[in-house]
Amino acid sequence: MIAAVLNLVALGRDRPSEIDALFGLIKLAALPIGIGAFMAFVFGLWLVHEADYSYGDGWVVAAIVLFVIFAAAGSFGGRRDDATRRLAHELAEEGDAPSAVIRRRVRDPLSLALSYGAGILMVAVLALMVWKPGA
Repeated sequence: MIAAVLNLVALGRDRPSEIDALFGLIKLAALPIGIGAFMAFVFGLWLVHEADYSYGDGWVVAAIVLFVIFAAAGSFGGRRDDATRRLAHELAEEGDAPSAVIRRRVRDPLSLALSYGAGILMVAVLALMVWKPGA
C-alpha cells in the first residue's frame, strides 16, 4: 500500500530530485513488502498442511501460480522503477530541472501495470488463502 501511495505522489511531481526521493522510498519499502508477502505465502501453505487440505486443491494451485506471477511482476517492475530512480538521480545532479523524459518514465504504462498488478495479485493470493473457494 505504501509503495502505491508513494508511486501516486511521484506521478504528480516534476522535479527529478523529488522523484528520486520518492522512488528511493519505494525501493526501501520493497524489501519488507517482499518479506511479508513471502512469509504470508509460506505460512499459508503451512496452514494448508495443518488443516488437512490438499496441495492439489484448485484454490491452492491458483494461489501458488498467482504468487509466482506476483513475484515475477514485482521483480520486473521493481527493476524498471529502479532504472527510473537512477535516471531521476542523474537529472537531479545535472540541475534538477523538470524533464519530459523523467515524466514519461514515471508514467510508463508497463511499469505502472507491473507494480500495481503485482499488488493486486498479492491481494488475490491472500483472498484465495482466506476464503478457499471450492473447499
